[in-house]
Amino acid sequence: MDESTAASRSRRAGSGAAPLYGLVLAGGRSSRMQRDKAALEYAGRTQLERAVELLTPLVERVFVSVRADQSGEPLRARFAQIVDSGEAAGPIAGIIAAQSSHPDAAWLVLACDLPLLDQQTLEHLLSSRRPGRQATAYRSSRDGLPEPLCAIYEPSSREAIRAHIASGRDCPRKFLINSDTELIDQPEPGALDNVNTPSEYGSALHRVQRSGDAPPAVPRAATTGARRINVQYYALLREQAGRSSESFVTTAGTPRELYEELQQRYPFSLAPEMLRVAINSEFADWSQRLREGDSVVFIPPVAGG
Repeated sequence: MDESTAASRSRRAGSGAAPLYGLVLAGGRSSRMQRDKAALEYAGRTQLERAVELLTPLVERVFVSVRADQSGEPLRARFAQIVDSGEAAGPIAGIIAAQSSHPDAAWLVLACDLPLLDQQTLEHLLSSRRPGRQATAYRSSRDGLPEPLCAIYEPSSREAIRAHIASGRDCPRKFLINSDTELIDQPEPGALDNVNTPSEYGSALHRVQRSGDAPPAVPRAATTGARRINVQYYALLREQAGRSSESFVTTAGTPRELYEELQQRYPFSLAPEMLRVAINSEFADWSQRLREGDSVVFIPPVAGG
């Protein structure tokens, strides 16, 4: 993230606001859809890919929320992950897991199944953010209730969400109803329509395929913070990752940020200070900037003599 982008985000949030991270909820079982909703395609892109692209220019880091049994699934494995802890069920499980992983961050939470969501709607949400309240959310254009899966959750909401879960409740909408939530109107009423069944998917496909009604494209400049990186693992890291190499899209700007993302995905026990890093077959500094297509190797200490 360059300085101008950081300054722009700071102005939108206001001085003193917590850093804003993005979380795409992709841990559902898609039982009503009868196929993985994250992998549904519109205009050649999966819903999950497009959600990550939408969030990338607006936040400092983007993570995908998954269940433990989904972490190795190829589509989700391309992105930095936060795995549900089992503390709760449903979307709120992903939210509390993210807050537990990075308790000082605010979270722009987004469901992966919003094919009509546009950049304008997200920009409006950010410009309306009230860091002094527990959350900022849209008021549903259908029933006037909070929309919990396109909302900003501040760090101050963490303990309240934990108490909500402890009381046996797992509905994020009910949490927002009973919390200090800033509610705002949607600039585009249909932008938060989601898809849960095959018939709804067919209807959404029909809508986006009609002339002039395609899903709003993400501007090219909006995706410049993400890059595809090739990573190789050796020795202990290979054992802990359960693989020797992989390729995925990341918003990490340096090898250190990349390793921190990987530590969210795999049980890496080695601190960065114990490793050496190489980029494109040459030893590199942990703060070197990563570029599209770079090959990164994290090298653990050699055992024995």
